[in-house]
Amino acid sequence: MGEGSLSMAFARPKRREPVGEAELFEYAVATLARRMRSERDLRRLMRLRAEEGEAGEQAMDGVVRRLQELNYLSDTRFAADYTRLRKENEKFGKRRVQQDLMQKGLSKELIATTLTTAYESVDEAALARAYCARKRMKQPVDQKETARTMNRLMRAGFSSTAIFKVLRAWGVEVEESGADSDSYAERDEPVGDEC
Repeated sequence: MGEGSLSMAFARPKRREPVGEAELFEYAVATLARRMRSERDLRRLMRLRAEEGEAGEQAMDGVVRRLQELNYLSDTRFAADYTRLRKENEKFGKRRVQQDLMQKGLSKELIATTLTTAYESVDEAALARAYCARKRMKQPVDQKETARTMNRLMRAGFSSTAIFKVLRAWGVEVEESGADSDSYAERDEPVGDEC
């Protein structure tokens, strides 16, 4: 393994030859066919292929406008679908989905509306229990495992109230004083899901 191979693994992809609006539209449609994306994410990908400067921005604006007219690109639909998938399939809490949507570049108003609609009738403690079952989490046997479980549930987007309900259902003694995981919801930092 040569000296240059390590830097190659982390090198940014080379910029391709700039393409016009028609090719950019084809690329955008193919990209959206593979996976739903927010407008900001799609613009980021198109920027790698579009001309630099004002001409490239105008081409991207035209492509985005056309995609929206054809109903291929909608941040509102993206937010609703993404939230539904993260809630139903991955069992993430409201705060985790909020952080993810912020990273995708959606407006705070759209995020708030989407989350209110999606989580209005959800029992957060039941969702946290479903998350634990999905991740095959077991009842913690000592204080260290309890702390690890609490942190994992916080990263998954659950409030301290829901976390304490889950732990109590397992018969774990927890002290609630001073523990306020709800405060991290106000931060704009990304939240990881690893243990």
